[in-house]
Amino acid sequence: MSFDLIFFGGTGDLSWRKLMPALFQAFRHGKLPAGGRILAVARDEQDDDAYRRWLKDRFQDVEGAKRPNDEEFARFAELLHYRRMDLSQPADYAGLLDWVATRGADTVVLYLATSPHLFPQICTQLGAVGLNGPQVRVVLEKPLGHDLASAQEINRVVRATFGETQALRIDHYLGKPSVQNLMALRFGNALFEPLWRRDSIANIQITLAESLGVGTRGDFYDRTGALRDMVQNHALQLLTMVAMEPPSRNDADAIRDEKLKVLRSLQPFTEERVARDVVRGQYRRGHVDGQPVPGYLEEAKVPEGSRCETFVALRTEVQNWRWAGVPFYLRTGKRLAQREAQIVVNFRPTPHSIFPGSAAANRLVIKLQPEDGLELHLMAAKGHAQGEALTPVSLDLDFDKAFAEDRVGAYERLLLESIAGRLNLFVRSDEQEQAWRWVEPVLEAWRREDAAGSGGPAAASALVARDGFAWPEEQ
Repeated sequence: MSFDLIFFGGTGDLSWRKLMPALFQAFRHGKLPAGGRILAVARDEQDDDAYRRWLKDRFQDVEGAKRPNDEEFARFAELLHYRRMDLSQPADYAGLLDWVATRGADTVVLYLATSPHLFPQICTQLGAVGLNGPQVRVVLEKPLGHDLASAQEINRVVRATFGETQALRIDHYLGKPSVQNLMALRFGNALFEPLWRRDSIANIQITLAESLGVGTRGDFYDRTGALRDMVQNHALQLLTMVAMEPPSRNDADAIRDEKLKVLRSLQPFTEERVARDVVRGQYRRGHVDGQPVPGYLEEAKVPEGSRCETFVALRTEVQNWRWAGVPFYLRTGKRLAQREAQIVVNFRPTPHSIFPGSAAANRLVIKLQPEDGLELHLMAAKGHAQGEALTPVSLDLDFDKAFAEDRVGAYERLLLESIAGRLNLFVRSDEQEQAWRWVEPVLEAWRREDAAGSGGPAAASALVARDGFAWPEEQ
């Protein structure tokens, strides 16, 4: 299958830090279909050879094991091309159409790795020159808008040019192997499904924590914040996959229909609920590995006195028969104690204990990063004496060890899926808009507040403790 993969924003950070290295890994693993061309589009004046040299220099910053040697890069570079474009000029889109038409590839993937405010302009121009035929797909990188109205406007313009099955909205968490194992855990095994409901589960906690600060991205981050950057997309996608009903089949619409039902079942936010069930904060100056690090307000390009949140924790419920009364806790933040992403399913305690001492309830920990695996926490007897107290033990499955061969990274998988036209791992427009609809009352309540909000992790602990629970590290 021949394909043309075109990156708008081909010299931007996303392209050279994430997308091109992911494509190289697909090429190295022999998974990139034969007969492909990769075109980088940007405003810089350079030719194919200059772009290849530029990208080779950038690849020196790629993680060592994923860095190509000279011979590998030379073979990969044969696929690479460059085209200068001014995205505001119709003539440049006509020239791009001519470039695509010279070969007539089976599939054309247009990856918009630009600022989202350019999406409507780019899609309109692509439609005007006819670069939207049935073999064309457009990939939209997040964030898709900054609120419900802007997301709806982007979707309106995209729909005017491309059909729903042609528009692929990226959420790179959905490409992670660990998230695919979440689907396999639930719908490829019979073990947990009878327990996966309110009768057996006390609460579910989703944590997406980063140890780094905003670094040089202060201007972008300050316009976004943790709620938009992580909760509206990544955290809610994980919640839907945990809470969804089993789909009737393993195809895109069946899966996305069930996820949409979960989003529509989330307990809506009122101003009172925002004050009670949502915590936000900013990180302050401190020390990491013995070295001083700045607070958020001291980071480069962050406006003085900014109220942008770098930490969010919230409580919600899925209001349906399976989950009624089960709290779901979501938290995310920067400059936290460690980088980790995990889902913790806390089961209810045994209804009647026959053993002495206290017994911890069972827990299933689904680890997403940096480790990829499962932990099942149980109680067991050492067998030392009759009537002894039980001891906590855990079954630990490390998928990186269990599957020793090269594993496909998130962007590598998503790029291959976009070329193949498989939609399972992409977000449908109604999902995306419903997620914005759910978080928007929180954004509106914050806009009306005078204070900067609650103070971060301590308040997050109190949020969970109010229901008689605790975060994993506090148990």
